[in-house]
Amino acid sequence: MTAKNQLDQLVCNFQKKRPLRAGSLIITVYGDAIVPRGGTVWLGSLMKLLEPVGVSERLVRTSVFRLTRESWLQAEKVGRCSYYSLTGPGLRRFEQAFRQVYNMATEEWTGNWCLVFLNQLENGKRRSVKEELEWMGFGSLAPGVMAHPRMERAELLPLLQERDALDETIVMQSEPQELLTSKALRLQVRESWNLDHLGERYTNFLNQFRPLWNELKIEDSLSPEDCFIARTLLIHEYRKVLLRDPLLPDELLPGDWEGRSARLLCRNLYRRISARAEEWLDTTLENASGPLPAPNPSFYRRFGGLD
Repeated sequence: MTAKNQLDQLVCNFQKKRPLRAGSLIITVYGDAIVPRGGTVWLGSLMKLLEPVGVSERLVRTSVFRLTRESWLQAEKVGRCSYYSLTGPGLRRFEQAFRQVYNMATEEWTGNWCLVFLNQLENGKRRSVKEELEWMGFGSLAPGVMAHPRMERAELLPLLQERDALDETIVMQSEPQELLTSKALRLQVRESWNLDHLGERYTNFLNQFRPLWNELKIEDSLSPEDCFIARTLLIHEYRKVLLRDPLLPDELLPGDWEGRSARLLCRNLYRRISARAEEWLDTTLENASGPLPAPNPSFYRRFGGLD
């Protein structure tokens, strides 16, 4: 199969998913392509970008409306045209999630843990905060106790304030009192984050995108639009797995952890097709002033540096 055939298969696999979560794909497009170019885009540009992956204009409109109602997006009307950008809370969520996606460097773990105690929250609010913490990569140590090996207390304050949970939540930073890789700790980590299931998701990601990478090394004739589609699906699928990954220290992970291979594959593919994807975005994205500006400098620092 050619690289184009492999891309067509990726698009076909995406279209078969039910329900087709267009809202999640739109967030991927914002994070990967629109935020680096100022963050605001015409609704018609979104429709043009997503039509080749099988997302209809009607579904884009419905999904954008839902994202606006859920405080991810905000609208600005200029004449008969609507332009959308991330809200403050939406931008915060984006920055937390996508900072992990493009970061190749992993700081050495000190053995500290960020612990969050939710027992004083009423049931509905506790569920809401717990879901948000899980979205940020926290695992459940015990009923009402969430943990993360790298999160800082200051990073949680905006979330707790938005959920009106700051005064009823206890946040602590723990320090290690025993070996960082004790048997009990490794067993607890596997249980709290369900590493077996997470490993399977990384394996599925590798099985999806390795064939495209292998074909690109042999024959690379993808068009700028093809490269944008491939890059979007790549980051979309990788982001979905990574959001459930707390990026645990290597000391606590299995020796054959597939997350390492998935990160390298994502980096290599992204670097290979990114420049041509940007060519397509140069000609497609518009805001109220015309074509979107070029990506900001931080864009080119993704995955350790882009050409």
